[in-house]
Amino acid sequence: MTSLRQRKIQLFQENNKDKARLLISCPDQPGIVAAVSKFLFDHGANILQSDQYSIDPEGGGRFFMRVEFILPNLSEREKHLEEEFSIIGENFKMDWHFAYAYHIKRMAIFVSKQDHCLMELLWQWQAGDLVADIPVVISNHPDLGPTVEQLGIPFYHIPVTKETKQEAEQKQLKLLEEYKIDVSVLARYMQILSPEFIAAQPLKIINIHHSFLPAFIGARPYERAYERGVKIIGATSHYVTDDLDEGPIIEQGVQRVNHSNNAEDLKRIGRSVERSVLARAVTWHLEDRVIAFKNKTVVFG
Repeated sequence: MTSLRQRKIQLFQENNKDKARLLISCPDQPGIVAAVSKFLFDHGANILQSDQYSIDPEGGGRFFMRVEFILPNLSEREKHLEEEFSIIGENFKMDWHFAYAYHIKRMAIFVSKQDHCLMELLWQWQAGDLVADIPVVISNHPDLGPTVEQLGIPFYHIPVTKETKQEAEQKQLKLLEEYKIDVSVLARYMQILSPEFIAAQPLKIINIHHSFLPAFIGARPYERAYERGVKIIGATSHYVTDDLDEGPIIEQGVQRVNHSNNAEDLKRIGRSVERSVLARAVTWHLEDRVIAFKNKTVVFG
């Protein structure tokens, strides 16, 4: 019997069987757009959207490009297309890759006890707004297991303590390999990942946290923010790197508060901002709209 998850994937793949995106990052120089456009035209592609951005074009800066296109019988032409484009890539010293829309990204969600970010992702997935395959949810607590499993998604409870952290991460990495995961999302997963874990998924782990940082580091940030009388509540979603909470930022959001809001109000407002910011960041990653460069990102609309 075909599951809801499988039916969603099959429908999207059928509707996008000839669609792909080309993402490029390279030294800025004349002729890049012309070369890319001519290449796609010569291969019979129809460009649906093309976005470009240059950093410091006057000073020999960096050029970024995202092109979405349709090409008939694309699934049969992937290898040939990439082999021929490699010549252009070499000429312009490009970092480039084709992302095929019908290759649905497989996303693992990591969660602890708080459910607001997890539920937002699952709701958007059910509604068809989040195009991904979610084959597994992993948690260091058992609390959210029934919620996840009722949607037919396998849930793995892997406890983490200081003494068992390395063993737990090995189990997690084994699951990511077993389920062929393309991207992991930390939906308020309250654990610091080891450098070894991060190295296994470079720029493929997305996190969410409050935007008080570098202020109010550590425990009870909302209580301390309330005591300080903050006027803005925010959230930041970013790629995870070895530098704690300092990876390339994908998306941020804020909401104003005032003297009438107590600490519990700030937490509630913060949760609302967190879940929407994370959902947008994940969506943009799944749609291949993000290019990371150094410790920044270019996010195409």
